[in-house]
Amino acid sequence: MTDVNKAQIFEQVRDALVELFELAPDDITPEARLYDELDLDSIDAVDLVVHLQNTTGKKIKPDEFKSVRTVQDVVDAVADLLAAQ
Repeated sequence: MTDVNKAQIFEQVRDALVELFELAPDDITPEARLYDELDLDSIDAVDLVVHLQNTTGKKIKPDEFKSVRTVQDVVDAVADLLAAQ
């Protein structure tokens, strides 16, 4: 996926959250807060990062995900990662 399309990235992130954590797709909005609203914890965040690394083929540094709080933050972080090829 060389074209950085945030809508496509959002779909991938949403699909990953549904698949990994059995969340309802309707609950996953760009504004949804990962820890407060979606009840993810730090272990879940690591699982998500590993999944995204496998999906994108990019190495994700934990530092890049420290400030991530919402689904949109994840999308932006992945988009930045893909743009920095």
